[in-house]
Amino acid sequence: MPRVFSGIQPTGELQLGNYLGAIARWVALQPPAGSPAAEAHEAIFCVVDLHALTTSWDPSELERLTRHVAMMLIAAGLDEHRSLLFVQSHVRAHTELTWILNGIATFGELRRMTQFKEKAAKGGQGQESVSAGLFDYPVLMAADILLYDTEEVPVGDDQRQHVELTRDVAQRFNKAFGDTFVVPRATFPEVGARIMDLQDPTKKMSKSDDSAMGCVMVLDDPTVIAKKIKSAVTDSGTEVRHDRTNKPGVSNLIEIYGAVTGTPIAEVEREFQGKQYGGFKGAVADAVVEYLRPVQDRYAQLAADPAEVDKRLARGADVADAIAEKVLKRATRAAGLLPRARS
Repeated sequence: MPRVFSGIQPTGELQLGNYLGAIARWVALQPPAGSPAAEAHEAIFCVVDLHALTTSWDPSELERLTRHVAMMLIAAGLDEHRSLLFVQSHVRAHTELTWILNGIATFGELRRMTQFKEKAAKGGQGQESVSAGLFDYPVLMAADILLYDTEEVPVGDDQRQHVELTRDVAQRFNKAFGDTFVVPRATFPEVGARIMDLQDPTKKMSKSDDSAMGCVMVLDDPTVIAKKIKSAVTDSGTEVRHDRTNKPGVSNLIEIYGAVTGTPIAEVEREFQGKQYGGFKGAVADAVVEYLRPVQDRYAQLAADPAEVDKRLARGADVADAIAEKVLKRATRAAGLLPRARS
């Protein structure tokens, strides 16, 4: 299998959109335990805590959320014998390679990054007042990816531009200094890639939006999950039919149901043909509750022994560090940096 790498920020509690769009995909991408791909660490995942420093943060919350997200990933099914999991800041090669790549990336292409412009505008202070880290975020992401000879990067559509920048930077470096980096490609999910808000199905589900009823959190109580889904905005008519333009609310519920049950959209439409919205919403709610139940149970077990989670992350960092150091050494030599002599 190709080597895959992806990361997730510890910026808050995880919601259903995050889970279906990223974490569930990561679990599915793991090779079988004991296979050559597993032994070669071909599935590598990271809690990217350094990226969380690009906007304002609370130090004590960052530490808690970093461990929380790691526990969520393990609870979801990331298996130590099938994939590698670690915390970004535990492998210092990430920051070292970022500085080298800063000599390759250009101001113009970073300024054109859509996420940078959107986040700078969202703060209300303009681009002049945001952190340099937010501007440089895509270069750190490029370092994350390139450090592991990554071939495929499973991401959401909002990260497409950043992976393209990574490709450009890798190709530019290789052309200038010789074949150093594997040039990765982004991969995107077919279903569940963009779970929408339950109260406003024209925008992506997000925990930062005003209405808490529009966002299902992975650790929500089952009764809360059911209430949110049964209260979801639907559309005129009664037909359970997938049509993002004319029936965005029902289409969103169809995609959620399909994602948590592994059912193609056409089959979901056939299953609920002739049924009313109320019955359909109830079925979606039941399916989501059952889908998240084992994750919630496993998370509760992990939360009771956080020290063991920290030990696993340390083991992952040790392996990741060994892989990353080899690539960093290639990059520093190619760039002409003087190797440190051993005393």
